[in-house]
Amino acid sequence: MNITPSTGGSDTETRATSDDHQALRLWLRMLACTKLVEGEVRSRLRQKFDITLPRFDLMAQLERMPNGLKMGELSKRMMVTGGNVTGITDQLVAEGLVVREDNPADRRAYIVKLTPEGRRSFKKMADAHREWIVELFGGMSEHQRTELHELLAVLKQQLAPPRAK
Repeated sequence: MNITPSTGGSDTETRATSDDHQALRLWLRMLACTKLVEGEVRSRLRQKFDITLPRFDLMAQLERMPNGLKMGELSKRMMVTGGNVTGITDQLVAEGLVVREDNPADRRAYIVKLTPEGRRSFKKMADAHREWIVELFGGMSEHQRTELHELLAVLKQQLAPPRAK
């Protein structure tokens, strides 16, 4: 497996020059790494399970919420439009992996839930996904992974909007 960018590459990091601010170079490297990992995961999901990353993501949201989620909440959590969620949901309903149910609290909204088959299918995919991520980060030592995780936590904290009091 080779997901490293080529030296003549066209990934986002190649946009930076040594004259650019280090923060910009760091951002572009993080973005390049994210795209490489995401591309590999997309490819493996397609090859092994014949599923797209957005469909996997929708199922992951539902797996965490056994009572289901409203379409609008799914859209918010996935950071995509309601139309995108509707299209993905339609595909998964047709395959018997999710169901839409009327929402007794709001007759204008549906609740989307995994079916038992959807739950079984997602478990297989999630187990494989976990193994792939461990493999993709396997070239780093445990110490390096821990250090990177801690450094990114500092960045995340600094970027998070202030909480309302």
